[in-house]
Amino acid sequence: MPLYTYKAIDAEGKNVIGRTEAVNSFDLEQRLLRMGLDLVYGAPTSQTGRLIGGARVKRQDLINFCFHLEQLAGAGVPVVEGLVDLRESIDNPRFREVVSGMLESIQGGKNLSQSLAEYPEVFSKVFVSLVRSGEQTGRLPEVLKSLTESLKWEDELAAQTKKLLVYPLFVGSIVMLVTFFLMIYLVPQMTGFIRNMGQEIPLQTLILIAVSDFCINYWWAVLAAPFVVWFGVKFAANANPAIAYTLDRYKITMPLIGPILKRIVLSRFASSFAMMYSSGITVLDAIRSTEEIVGNRPIEYALRSAGQQIAEGKNLTMAFQDAGLFPPLVIRMLKIGENTGALDTALLNVSYFYNREVREAIGKLQSMVEPALTVVLGAILGWVMLSVLGPVYDTISKMKF
Repeated sequence: MPLYTYKAIDAEGKNVIGRTEAVNSFDLEQRLLRMGLDLVYGAPTSQTGRLIGGARVKRQDLINFCFHLEQLAGAGVPVVEGLVDLRESIDNPRFREVVSGMLESIQGGKNLSQSLAEYPEVFSKVFVSLVRSGEQTGRLPEVLKSLTESLKWEDELAAQTKKLLVYPLFVGSIVMLVTFFLMIYLVPQMTGFIRNMGQEIPLQTLILIAVSDFCINYWWAVLAAPFVVWFGVKFAANANPAIAYTLDRYKITMPLIGPILKRIVLSRFASSFAMMYSSGITVLDAIRSTEEIVGNRPIEYALRSAGQQIAEGKNLTMAFQDAGLFPPLVIRMLKIGENTGALDTALLNVSYFYNREVREAIGKLQSMVEPALTVVLGAILGWVMLSVLGPVYDTISKMKF
């Protein structure tokens, strides 16, 4: 079906610009009329597909979307009217197109979850499953409120993860650039003077000269090496699942950062599992959904194994314990939740505990990174000074006045 770009006027006389699928111009006009819009101009575009490029739908857009619908649904406003109001307030053109398409689908007879499912690149399977559960149980406002809180939490978690990784990389890059500057500019000037002194050059000075010569002759390789390694590892991980699995396992086991990343993954699992379980989704369906959002293959496979064991009749606690990747805190909370019937509350406690630990661990790591890298930079400068000034001092000490 062709994709049309249109300009229309709503009931209040405001201009609305968007894109939607239509068989022809007449079909486009009828679709817009059902959405409460009067067509001014419409023409087919060369792009194919329901969504085109441009600004992606950000998590903040989804937070506003859920909050808006939750408030209106709680007040008894029909979904269609809520989406019409929301469409007028959206600045992101791509998301405005999504909401327009959803309106058309709902007016064509589909419910909210079915219209959301038409845009998997915007709304995840977990998102759609939760909304479907809310529609079936009559708890849509509560589900939308939970989604709003969950998206806010994910936004905070993403900021913490970025904070954890970006700061050390930035400071480390500064140290590497300073070292590179010393090797290609400062050291060659000093080593030229040392060679002209005509005395035997110490081993540490010879090593410094060799490193400096390598940086001067192969500076392009030194600068390109991090990017080559990065894209090479990424390509290998995409091409070979075994390599991807090994890399993901290393991420959660490497020193310092690994335990923090594992807590972040487990916190994401616990929060999502609790939200789905409290919304009426079965344990097995909730586990299958969390497999897709944890973002780490070893834990994903552990969840899959636990789900298979539960399907075969094993209880929840034993299944997760046999998986071997979940720490005692998670197992203990699962056991308490299973025994008391408050599994969602127990998992939310896990999420809260890990969130607090992640914040504290990131703060401690950041307080350690700067002095550690300062020591590294000081050691490099000390090595350069010792290698350069050592021969000069030996020459002066042998001079007779």
